[in-house]
Amino acid sequence: MMTIATLYIIATPIGNLEDMTYRAVRILGEVDLIAAEDTRHSLKLLNHFGISKPLTSYFDHNQQLKGERILNALRQGKSVALISDAGTPCISDPGFQLVRDAVAENIPVVPVPGACAAIAALSASGLPTDIFTFAGFPPSRQGKRRTFLSCMSALHGTLVLYEAPHRLLDTLSDIREVLGERQVIVARELTKIFEECIRGTASEVIATVSQGIVRGEVVILIAPGESAQQETEPLEDVLGRLMADGTLSIKDIAKQAAVISGVSRSEAYAEALRLKNDPD
Repeated sequence: MMTIATLYIIATPIGNLEDMTYRAVRILGEVDLIAAEDTRHSLKLLNHFGISKPLTSYFDHNQQLKGERILNALRQGKSVALISDAGTPCISDPGFQLVRDAVAENIPVVPVPGACAAIAALSASGLPTDIFTFAGFPPSRQGKRRTFLSCMSALHGTLVLYEAPHRLLDTLSDIREVLGERQVIVARELTKIFEECIRGTASEVIATVSQGIVRGEVVILIAPGESAQQETEPLEDVLGRLMADGTLSIKDIAKQAAVISGVSRSEAYAEALRLKNDPD
């Protein structure tokens, strides 16, 4: 049921229109106003689903002006849907400021989940998913990009990045230079006809990407480095320290231990139970 004076954050397909959810279609058909990153692009999507609603643009260069107009609509009791060109709004897309301002005025903000390129790529990557860092688009200039990657080098878990096709090779080269020969996956054209996942070491992926022309925005996934893995505290030591505290449940102990030691929650939970039942 539609709630007045509500900002809906609605995910749209990243390629395949069948990934549009029933709920998203229903709410887009019920709101008073739709704020879109590119109204011409979004109009094609809305026409496909037979949705006819007032549209306004909302993107990086007009978000201050349009954000205030959208807030005014919400203040007047109207419902507004925020959509991006593809995927989930506010994830490396405009929208953060609008959501922040709506929350500050106690305007309800409701997410309508759906497609997200980063999560889609991660789920099919075969890389660790218990701990991962999504860092958006790296800086476009090489110096800043290498500094950015260097700051990420000690992170535990998988690193997920977005990149434009014309910068892909340069970014992959910097990944090899700064992070070494880690396992890398380049996922491109996700959910589309020419969907592709290129897997291998940084050098192997560079060699494959160099053979053709890359089109469409890509997701880069980088496996955890050995140095980061070596720096983790042994699981048994972490569990012993947390269990000695005596205030946490086994579930909470396992959750914290997984983050600290870099193992899965299930592994940490099994080991915590073993230590509890057989402390010696």
